[in-house]
Amino acid sequence: DISWIVYFTLLVLLFIFHVIFIRKFKQYSTVHVAGLIALLGCISYPFVSHDIFNYLFDARILTHYGLNPYTHTALDFQKDLWTRFMHWTHRTYPYGPTFLPLTLIPSFLGWGKFSLTFFLYKCMNGVLYLLAVYFLNKTNKRIAFQFATHPLIIIEGIINGHNDMIAVSLGLIGIYLLEKKYKLVGSILLLFSAGIKYITMPLLLLLASVRHSREDGNPVYKFQFLKDYSRLDTRLRGYDNAIFIAFLFQISLIIYLCYKIEIQPWYFLSLFVFLPFFSVFIEKFNILFFGLLLSYYPFIRFGDWTAKTVSIKRDIVFIALFINSLYFIFMYFWKKKFLSK
Repeated sequence: DISWIVYFTLLVLLFIFHVIFIRKFKQYSTVHVAGLIALLGCISYPFVSHDIFNYLFDARILTHYGLNPYTHTALDFQKDLWTRFMHWTHRTYPYGPTFLPLTLIPSFLGWGKFSLTFFLYKCMNGVLYLLAVYFLNKTNKRIAFQFATHPLIIIEGIINGHNDMIAVSLGLIGIYLLEKKYKLVGSILLLFSAGIKYITMPLLLLLASVRHSREDGNPVYKFQFLKDYSRLDTRLRGYDNAIFIAFLFQISLIIYLCYKIEIQPWYFLSLFVFLPFFSVFIEKFNILFFGLLLSYYPFIRFGDWTAKTVSIKRDIVFIALFINSLYFIFMYFWKKKFLSK
């Protein structure tokens, strides 16, 4: 009971501070706030996820045992003490080709020491997060705060250290570099992002897009959706249809993963790679995001995922989605009524 109360209180406070930082973003330093979050994240323990331990051991199979993680599982090394922290020890390496080389960095530098390797991975994750915040801040400070202080980013990306966070950070940096005419480096980063676990694969549509703009420098919108809901900085405009299509693909991919595997809060981190284009629209999903983080209630309360607790988890998410949908409907009719006056 106490653990759940502490978590719920922390969750509410994170959302309150998130709203405060966004509304008063001009009064604070984005980099300083993000730096504090990253620092705390580096020394935090992933209390509702074990995925980070799988990342570390996958790299250890190569760096310590000299074997291929694509063909060997953690069960092949049952005497290794690192496996005590792991779940899903029966699977081979499930991620994309660009994530393994990144995890080799803390694995090599950690010298086979668990705590040091864990800390170095969290530091690597934190540095990429800070770089993403830095480049977002150079484009739009409000969006940078929206990313840096969002509870879903902090809990799933920084504390739990899911590799979706690395994919999102690389994607955001790549988008900025593309807009600054560093097309080669930007394209490579987008490819690296997509290759982490393929979750940001829709972003690659931007590489094939043709930019359009009017003589006055404003974007050509072929979808009213973009015009209504995107806050595009002038330096990030012109992708036109590719943004909309990529965003739809991203949402479709998340829905597919939730249906095919399970509803997991960290899947939704990938939406934040589209913040430079859809910051206002993504912000309207905060009720759902709150519900996703709230769905850890049965795990924290009862200590395990069973058929019953998973069912409770799904109910929480669906209720949050329903309330969020009602919010969308209310705002639509309220806006329509307001504009008709």
